[in-house]
Amino acid sequence: MTARTVRPDAVLIQAVIAGALSFAHLHDIAEAAGQHGWKAWAYPISVDLLLVAAWHRLRTLRTTQEPTRAAWTWFAVALAASLGANIATAGLLDLSAVPAWLRILVAGWPALAFLGGTLLVHTPSASPEPRAQEPTDSVAVMPVPAESLPISESAPALPAAAPLDVPPALIDHARKLADSHRTATGRPIDADTLRARLGLPGPMADQLAAHLT
Repeated sequence: MTARTVRPDAVLIQAVIAGALSFAHLHDIAEAAGQHGWKAWAYPISVDLLLVAAWHRLRTLRTTQEPTRAAWTWFAVALAASLGANIATAGLLDLSAVPAWLRILVAGWPALAFLGGTLLVHTPSASPEPRAQEPTDSVAVMPVPAESLPISESAPALPAAAPLDVPPALIDHARKLADSHRTATGRPIDADTLRARLGLPGPMADQLAAHLT
């Protein structure tokens, strides 16, 4: 068995260093604003979790092509909190005399982060329910009443289980109806529904349904 070679990933190492520094800066700001002990360490965790939750929500909304304004808003809020702590600890702020407005922001952050996380995770999707749509192709198939089908007087009637010659255009039209029916109901179309939608006789509807399975 050959040993796997462990190669350091420069991007991963950079991410760990940047995350550790940002984490420490947020801790220092929280502690300077009067949050001591475990509370000072909880603040950077809260900011990072909101940042990750907003980014995950953004990717989900982009996949489903839904509006992303709310997710971008909370992502910007978490990013501003992280960047603000990094800039404030660069010597622009006296950590021994933190202003009152910063103490208010730090004290109010838990409620703001909880609100943002709740809205990101539990906001329902705004996508409308799919509705069945009639096919819009140029091939129109008119309902064929059973009594109008040509039957030879000398030939006996075909039994129900005998195969019938189903036109390819009718099969394609029925397949589109079946796709629309599955989209609207989540179930495959049956022979009775085909008979009602196309006005076909029972044996032909059964044979047509067999082609769609």
